[in-house]
Amino acid sequence: MDPVTQSGLPFAPVYGAKDLEEWDPVEQLGEPGAYPYTRGVYPTMYTGRPWTMRQYAGFGTAVESNARYKQLLAAGTTGLSVAFDLPTQMGYDSDHQLAHGEVGKVGVAIDSIDDMRVLFDGIPLDKVSTSMTINAPAAVLLLLYQLVAEEQGVAADDLNGTIQNDVLKEYIARGTYIYPPAESLRLITDIFTYCRNEIPKWNTISISGYHMAEAGATPVQEVAFTLADGIEYVKAAVESGQDVDEFAPRLAFFFVSRTTILEEVAKFRAARRMWARIMRDRFGAKNPKSWMLRFHTQTAGVQLTAQQPEVNLVRVAVQGLAAVLGGTQSLHTNSFDEAIALPTEKAARLALRTQQVLAFESDVCETVDPFAGSYVVESLTDGIDEAATRLIAQIDEMGGAVAAIEQGFQKAEIERSAYQVTLEIDAGERTVVGVNRFTLDEKEHYEPLRVNPAIESEQCERLAQLRAGRDDDEVQRLLQEIRVAAGGTDNLLYPMKEALRARATVGEVSDALRDVWGQYVPADAF
Repeated sequence: MDPVTQSGLPFAPVYGAKDLEEWDPVEQLGEPGAYPYTRGVYPTMYTGRPWTMRQYAGFGTAVESNARYKQLLAAGTTGLSVAFDLPTQMGYDSDHQLAHGEVGKVGVAIDSIDDMRVLFDGIPLDKVSTSMTINAPAAVLLLLYQLVAEEQGVAADDLNGTIQNDVLKEYIARGTYIYPPAESLRLITDIFTYCRNEIPKWNTISISGYHMAEAGATPVQEVAFTLADGIEYVKAAVESGQDVDEFAPRLAFFFVSRTTILEEVAKFRAARRMWARIMRDRFGAKNPKSWMLRFHTQTAGVQLTAQQPEVNLVRVAVQGLAAVLGGTQSLHTNSFDEAIALPTEKAARLALRTQQVLAFESDVCETVDPFAGSYVVESLTDGIDEAATRLIAQIDEMGGAVAAIEQGFQKAEIERSAYQVTLEIDAGERTVVGVNRFTLDEKEHYEPLRVNPAIESEQCERLAQLRAGRDDDEVQRLLQEIRVAAGGTDNLLYPMKEALRARATVGEVSDALRDVWGQYVPADAF
């Protein structure tokens, strides 16, 4: 059987000049920092400065997460990345019945401005770049962040960071959606407009292939489905009356990095080239910054194993190297114990040290795009470009990403790929060290980080105190203004901000939108 890549593309044992006979280095490669950005979005890339080392963290209460952020900053991380618990991601307060058992478990519990204030206590928001992995309630958490910055005396013009804000991939692969697609797109375009006017340096969306890859998408599917979602967001913004060159430079992307270095490097290079072509040719963007695909990368959590967890240190180092060789703008390296539990402080520090070794002990920062001209990488780049472009064309024929989502297309394709990988692992055709080869007979002991279950009752008590100490009539009046805006066309973020300032909760603001828009129920839910 001839070898194939993770995407099922042919993988030749030897590559040579014949594989690039029709290759045009000007059209397909270009120079770093110039169209089509195959070689990187900036001319100097890491020779000027390394990528942003942005470690994803958050658990328990705001107090505990604040302490972890300070530990990471002291250890040398150059950007914060906030993980929120599931109730926060779903727009529920910690005292909601659906939040029971999940408060603070997979991220930090944020119910109000009081929690956000504690989360960033002692952290100057004009000095750090903050990414927040939040989607359906992204506007709410962004506004809380802005309000805390105002309390610190930090001008909105000085805020730097990203909200994930990518709801379409939630319908495809992750599930933390709230509102129907059309209303979700309305909220996202309102965020674009608000940030253009109020927080101009903020990256308004991180269009994410990572979660699709974690669900089983191949590299080709990851690129195609992510860029198709990007196309849908750009279309929605343009149809709302925005000029493409006003919002497109603030779009960002988020990809996984697997252990298959060569295909991953090719994937990143192909994605840059494809997005440049899409923005210039499909949407007529004139600003070169609108053509740039800037992206954050996270190493592949799905490839980490609970068996022999220290082996994950090697996996993460390889995955991080692939991301850097592919030209990422920022990177999170997973902790070796994440297949077991939330990372311990030591494991989180080791994950950061992995990036620091790559940046300061290797020579990857000495030259731009070291794989340029490689027979194998250029061939793989072309192959991924062509296959992903065909897949996007198929989605276009269905009516676009939202229409394809409603038909279950992306979800079904990803599930088919995930099932195939499972069959290969079970059959021993795909090696997973420590799982189906090179196993140990004895069971290893590892003491994981455990979240205190008392956190839930503590958060509920904080909420009770908040509601008792605020002007509830004023809060209810402001929540009604959100409902009125949701039923009309006014930008939602302005009334939302005032309600949050008055100490309305994340759940109350989300419920105000639920009252008008309802909740999304997938077609296969019954």
